[in-house]
Formats: sequence, structure tokens, C-alpha cells
Amino acid sequence: MFRSLRFQLPALFLAAIVLAGLVSTAVAVSVSKGYAQTTLKRQAFRELGREAAGITQIYAARAGRSAPPSLELERASGDQIFYIPRARGIDVFPGPTPAFTLLPRRVLDFDRILAGHAVRFEFNRPRDKMRLLGVARPVKLADQVFGAVILARPKTQLNQSWLPFIRRLLPAFLAGILVAGALGLYLSRRITKPVLALSDASDAVAAGHYGVAVPDVPGGGEISHLASRFREMASQLERAEALERNFLMTVSHELRTPLTAIRGHVEALLEGVVEDEEARAYSLEVISLEADRLERLVGDVLDLAKLDTHRFTLRREEVDMERLVDRAYSGFGEEARRRGIDYSRSIAAKPVLETDGDRVLQVISNLLSNAFRWTPDGGRVGLALTQVDGTVRVAVDDSGPGIPQDEQARIFRPFWSRDGHGTGLGLAIARELAEALGGDIELRTDAGKGSRFELVLPTTNADASARR
Repeated sequence: MFRSLRFQLPALFLAAIVLAGLVSTAVAVSVSKGYAQTTLKRQAFRELGREAAGITQIYAARAGRSAPPSLELERASGDQIFYIPRARGIDVFPGPTPAFTLLPRRVLDFDRILAGHAVRFEFNRPRDKMRLLGVARPVKLADQVFGAVILARPKTQLNQSWLPFIRRLLPAFLAGILVAGALGLYLSRRITKPVLALSDASDAVAAGHYGVAVPDVPGGGEISHLASRFREMASQLERAEALERNFLMTVSHELRTPLTAIRGHVEALLEGVVEDEEARAYSLEVISLEADRLERLVGDVLDLAKLDTHRFTLRREEVDMERLVDRAYSGFGEEARRRGIDYSRSIAAKPVLETDGDRVLQVISNLLSNAFRWTPDGGRVGLALTQVDGTVRVAVDDSGPGIPQDEQARIFRPFWSRDGHGTGLGLAIARELAEALGGDIELRTDAGKGSRFELVLPTTNADASARR
């Protein structure tokens, strides 16, 4: 559970929110504390100043008589009262003992008191060193300053004054955490739901179920892009599996047909069913032809495997393209005669290339084989050799049905066949070989009018060398 993205994502989101909230709260408390202390300090000084003004009047009115009841005044004001005489021995309140707590003059700027000004200051209480805020006002008799009355309160009261702010802030912080947690849970579910769906789909694909439904993620973000690409991948894997099944079925059929013919003729020869020499020669010829057919099929499969794994090697030799085209042309003369096909060739150039002649011949033969397969009896097939703009071109024209636009890219895919017959390897091998030789195969076709496949090879071997 704890390793699941469904748990980790909201937990991480909530942890980030809590951390951000704690940091923000700490900063807010620090700033608020400083601001609150400054504000409360000014307010405390103002309050102490007002009280000190009233109590100073009381003390001035009682001068020369018994001191005012300072304890009662402290209880009434809630603050502490201190007194600083102008000089030792001067007591404006005669009596056996002082009626108030005395402070030394050094705790404040007494010159300002003598000048008749009030003084705000901080000091330590003599008996326990508690820090106090105080306001001192001069006590005057006949416009003469005889001392100063001080009202003070503990500075710790300022800290206690902003604690209610913290108590109000804490519920707001907890409420923010709850809201952030709910929002994080909602957002994480929106994010993890398609991711988990993609995870389930990937498990299905890994198990070989390529037709699994991939969720459609709206929004156009990274997860939507991932889902789209995953859907395309699953679709391609499904098509590849279908092609593989089709290939296996096709190859099985292509192998079974010549093997059945070979077995039938071999059994007839072994059982003595074929007695005359002419029938015996015919059976041996059929066996030879079917064995050649098997060899070509196996060779095509091996060639494609080598090309796909880039383990295909090419020989470098001088090749007379005119002679090579003649060889390819003569290989289909008998079939053209038998089917009544108008079979022609055109030689407009006599180039000599440094390339692999056997592979070039294989490409041209595959193109001619494809042309004869789709050309009806009595149709037309043409073979032409030209040299244009630094390239050698071998074109194969036919009068077949043409290729629809949506099939023109697929005909070069391995194992794909337009009519479901054959291995679908001829054109795929031809395209791969052409690219390995540094060239390409160009296609021009019109529906109902035939097709033109053209092998294009460079006259220099630079491109071929770069591709090997």
C-alpha cells in the first residue's frame, strides 16, 4: 500500500502543504510577534503614562503629609509604583518608613525628570531582576521637582497579550491543512486514476492482450500524451501480432504446397507407379522446381531477418548494369510467353557501378515477380534502364490494377499482402535491399492503369557506404 502511487502522491502533496504551512506560520508568528510587541509596548507606555499622570497628582497633593496608600493604588491600577527622590535625605512624605519602593536615579535619565519631562524606560526590579516597563513623571511642589513617581508593569505581559493571536491562528492552520489534504486527495486521484489505468493496460499488454482498452485522458498534458502513445503502441503490437499470425499461416501454406507435391512424386517413384522415362523425368523436374521454391522462401525469410538485425553484408564489385538487367529480363521470358504478356525492355544507358550485383539482381527480380503476379494474362510488363542526374534507374512497369492510396505505404511492410496470398516478403526485401545499397524504390501508380516501381541507385558508393 505504502509503495503505491495512490498513497505516495497525496502523502507527498499533503507533506508539502504542511511544511509550507508550518514555514508560513512560523514566519507569520515571528513577524506578528515583533509587530505585536512593538504595538503593545507603545500601548503599555501610553497607559502607564496616563496612570502616572494621575498618581503623580495624588502624590503631589499629599506632599508634606503622610504618603498615599501605595498598595491600594497598585491594586486599583494593576501596576507597580516606585519613587525616586531628587536627593538622599529629601523626603516629601515624612514617616518612620518609606511608603513606597525606592529606586536609584541611575535607572533612568533623571536630568529629563529635572527638566519636567516624562521618561519611558525599561529596568530590572531590584529584588528579583524582573524586567519592567516604566513611565516616570516628575513630582513638583511650587514648580520645583522633588522626585519622580514611576508606574511599571512586567514586560512578560506583552508576550501573554499576543498568545490569543496564536490560539486563533492554530484552528485556521488546522482548517487549512484539512482543506489542502482534501484538495490533494482529489487532485492525486485525478492524476493517479489514469496512471493506474495505464498500469493495468500495460500488465494486459505484457500478458499478450494487445487489444486492451486504453483510457482516454483529456487535457493534453503529459499523461494524456503518454496514454495516446501507449494506445498507438498497443495498436501497433496488435497489428504486428496479426501480421505474425498471417505470416505463419502463409508460410505454413507456402511450405505445405511444395512439400505435398514433392512427397506425392517421391512416393510415386518409390512405389513404382511411374514407370516410363518421360513420367519419371517429369516427376523429377517437379521435385526440383518445388525444392527451388522452398529454397527461395527460406532464403527470403533469412534475408529479411538479416536486414532487420543489420547483419547484412554487401560485396563491392564492378557491375555492368546492362548485362545485369538482361539477366533479370531473361528470367521471366518463359512466363511472359506462356501467359501472352507483352514483355519488353529498354536500355537507354550502359552504366557500370561499384555495388553488390547479386543483391541488385535480387531487387530487380522481386520487382518483376511482383509485376507478373498482378498483371493479367495478355497484359503488359516493361523493364527499362536509364541514367539521370547522378543516379541509375531501373524501372518496372505493369498493366495491373494499380495500388490504392491507402495501401501504397503498406505494400512494403513484411508479411502484408493485398489479397492474402503469398508471403508478402518480396517488396519488403526489395525496399530493404535498395536502402542497404544506398538507394531507394520509388512508386508511381494509377488505379486501374497499372504501377511503376523504380529502383534508384547512386552512381557513387558514398551513400551506400554510409548506410552499411
